[in-house]
Amino acid sequence: MTALRLPSPGGGTRAYTPSAEPARFSTGGAAPLASRTVFSAAHVVADPYADISPDEPAAVDWDATLAFRRHLWSHGLGVAEAMDTAQRGMGLDWAGAAELIRRSAAEAKAVGGRIACGVGTDQLPPGTHSLDAVRAAYEEQLTLVEESGSQAILMASRALAVAATTPDDYLGLYAHLLRQSSEPVVLHWLGPMFDPALDGYWGSADLDAATETFLQVISEHPDKVDGIKISLLDADREIALRRRLPKGVRCYTGDDFNYPELIAGDEQGFSHALLGIFDPLGPLAAEAVRVLDTGDTEGFRALLDPTVELSRHLFRTPTRFYKTGVVFLAWLAGHQDHFTMVGGLQSARSLPHLARAYELADGLGLFPDPALAATRMTSLLTVYGVDQ
Repeated sequence: MTALRLPSPGGGTRAYTPSAEPARFSTGGAAPLASRTVFSAAHVVADPYADISPDEPAAVDWDATLAFRRHLWSHGLGVAEAMDTAQRGMGLDWAGAAELIRRSAAEAKAVGGRIACGVGTDQLPPGTHSLDAVRAAYEEQLTLVEESGSQAILMASRALAVAATTPDDYLGLYAHLLRQSSEPVVLHWLGPMFDPALDGYWGSADLDAATETFLQVISEHPDKVDGIKISLLDADREIALRRRLPKGVRCYTGDDFNYPELIAGDEQGFSHALLGIFDPLGPLAAEAVRVLDTGDTEGFRALLDPTVELSRHLFRTPTRFYKTGVVFLAWLAGHQDHFTMVGGLQSARSLPHLARAYELADGLGLFPDPALAATRMTSLLTVYGVDQ
């Protein structure tokens, strides 16, 4: 295949020869994975023809968005819907998220796919709200998710981070929500590296103190907590926390830096997964977990460990802009026809960053059609004025 001229981080360009063949991953049918419960947090596909500005409500290409979810289900992965990977709070408002939840839950039911959906408070406008208002917002979203037939993920709330003044405020509000839920939920702890507005969540900027409050919520309602989703990018903290969970409560890693070792686990346990990086890694991730299902931990690590460099690249600071790389790779892989994002977020990463993402993903064999990916990469380079 013809070499491309890719921008170098320090300036200038360098030659890169794309892969000639993609990696081959078996689908395993749509059978669920056995040894771990694995969710991919999925992105949304914008409507590129919508004549809107970045601060207007998102226009979503529903057909392409749902087709991508079917792609994930076809490999046996679950879909974590309307999470931060779907640009929740970064381009997708509550009205759009509610429609996404309804449509995706119906699609999951039609194809027999596993789904869990985010419950938050983003219908509240920015500013300060009472704890009663935050609770009511959570209840509204919890009702919609449960009525859709989906499992609920109680997401960390920006509004609660402002309204709560003590750990007791968190304990009281979450206790109320867990009593209200009809089925066990997943509790979500998203660190400030993903959303700076969540700094000090659980009532303290001291992570040790915050962990104690978090664990108290779980210990007081273990029958209502299916699991916890931890996104702090701290493997040691996650391991220490999962060892303290009540029996039957799962830990879903959200650590996009250290996921292979956390999923593989140790003699005292392991993490399941709810990861944004499994959006671009879907087929490869499913293949790795199917190897793990056979008891072959080394084979699992041999497949998944090489993906960490790509993940750390996509999730580098400012981490919250990782969605740009995720959607970029979906375009290159042929899952959508354009590189446009809701909220105009396609501009959030530099060309050298995107070029490196392309190179790493291509090296992993993630593109079903490497020639298509190279052609699309060339078109982007041309737009940026990089001569080939």
